[in-house]
Formats: sequence, C-alpha cells, structure tokens
Amino acid sequence: MQSPTLPPSLLRALRRVMRPLVRLMLRKGITYTVFADLLKEVFVDVADREFRLDDKVPSDSRISLLTGVHRKDVRRLRNESDTSFSALPENITLGAQLVNAWTRCGPFCTDAGQALPLPRLASAGGDCSFDALVAKVSTDIRARVVLDEWLRLGVVRLDDQDCVHLETQAFVPQKGFDEKAAYLGHNLHDHASAAVHNLSGEGQPFFERSVHYDALTVASVDTLREAVTKEGMQTLLSFNRLAADLDTPDLPAEQQQRITIGLYFYTEPTDPDSPKTSP
Repeated sequence: MQSPTLPPSLLRALRRVMRPLVRLMLRKGITYTVFADLLKEVFVDVADREFRLDDKVPSDSRISLLTGVHRKDVRRLRNESDTSFSALPENITLGAQLVNAWTRCGPFCTDAGQALPLPRLASAGGDCSFDALVAKVSTDIRARVVLDEWLRLGVVRLDDQDCVHLETQAFVPQKGFDEKAAYLGHNLHDHASAAVHNLSGEGQPFFERSVHYDALTVASVDTLREAVTKEGMQTLLSFNRLAADLDTPDLPAEQQQRITIGLYFYTEPTDPDSPKTSP
C-alpha cells in the first residue's frame, strides 16, 4: 500500500514519464530485474552525492534509510560506483565542436553561416578543406578517421568531386545507436533536471514551455513538423552563435557552467478517453 504522504499527482507524473523509457527497455531486452538493479545504483548515488548533512559523506546506514536499499547493497554499490556517466562521449563532443566551426568560421562557411562543401584533402582545398577544418579544432586526430566515422553516422556525405558535404546544421547522428543513446541520456537528463528544479520552487526557475493540441489532422501535423524543423533549427543555431560568442575556454574549471537549450517535437494519435486540453 502506498503511503498517504506520497503526492498522488507526483506518482501519476512519474508513471507517465516512465512509460516511454519502459517501452525502450522492453524493445532492447532490458527486463524489470535489470532495471531494478540499475535503479538501486542511481538511488544510492544520488543520496550519496546530493543529500549530505553539513557536507559530510553519509554513512551506509543513512543512505539505506533514505533510499530503502538494503545496507549490504548500499555498501556494494558505493564500492562499484562509476563516476564517468555524466559526460558525453569524446567523439560527440569533438563532433559538435567541428560542426560549430564549420558553420561559424571562415573560410568553411558563408557569411550567413551555411556550411560550404569542403574538398576532402588539403592538397586540393588548402585552408578551405576538410583536413584544415579538423586541424583547426584538433591536431590529435586524423581527418580521415573523423570522415569515416561521420560517413557511418550520416553526418556528412562525399560527392563525386571528393568534396565533403555537411548533412545537418548540428551534430545529430542519423545512425549509430551508441551515439543516439548518449544524446538520449544527456537531453532527457537536462530536461528532467530543469522540470524537477521548477517543481521544487527553489531559486530562479528554468525556462520550460511547450505547445500542445489534440485535434489536428495528419496534414496539419506535417505542416507543424516542417515548421518546427526549419524555424526551430534556426532558433537553436541563433542560440548556438550567442553561446559560442560568450564561451570562455580559459575560465578556471571551478567557475565554469554548462548549459543545454533544447527543442523537441512529438506526435501520436489522440487518446479518445483523455480529457481535452488547450494551450
């Protein structure tokens, strides 16, 4: 039986939030038992890091009391703790930096920020080549390695003249499950963190808004999808340019802040039993 102190509205919201994640897990063969073990790890880690008293490391007993996880499991999970889960993989970070340079820095783009097709080799394009683009961002990795990976992910294409074309205005892999999964974790984490912060009522709220309708035709949805794809991308690129101008890479690590600005579109058949809503 559920405790009467648990907010029913929050439990309903959590149940709804979990549905698409459970759908993904079932498709990928992740059972309840596997997920329960994973959830234990997250409960212990969050309690350990974020629910300390006077900034003191909590005991196993306190974490067990907070989370409901058995003390023996708490001890085991703390010893096995993985601290590397929060960062995006290096290939994604490098990819985003390269695309940003391709769409912002001359001579790789037009004045309007449109990425130009780049000759693959410096011997053909000189300072305006894919070789030069990669060298501008990193001298530790060969351009051919980046190109092969981007061709696999569908980020670029190579034409008959051996020129490299950027297929998207942001680093969004069209293929590659691991890369897409990394973005799933990053984007949903940050969106959920903003929503949870706003629900707590502490500090300045984060911007989090949406528009939703439930009586549209398929044709109307297609019209909106196209508008969001075009205009939403331009909005994000505008924010990207501003963030790049404000970026201070020489700032001491302890003073650095990270941001995520997102925009998403989703559609599905309207549930005939659900209450009608308006924006």
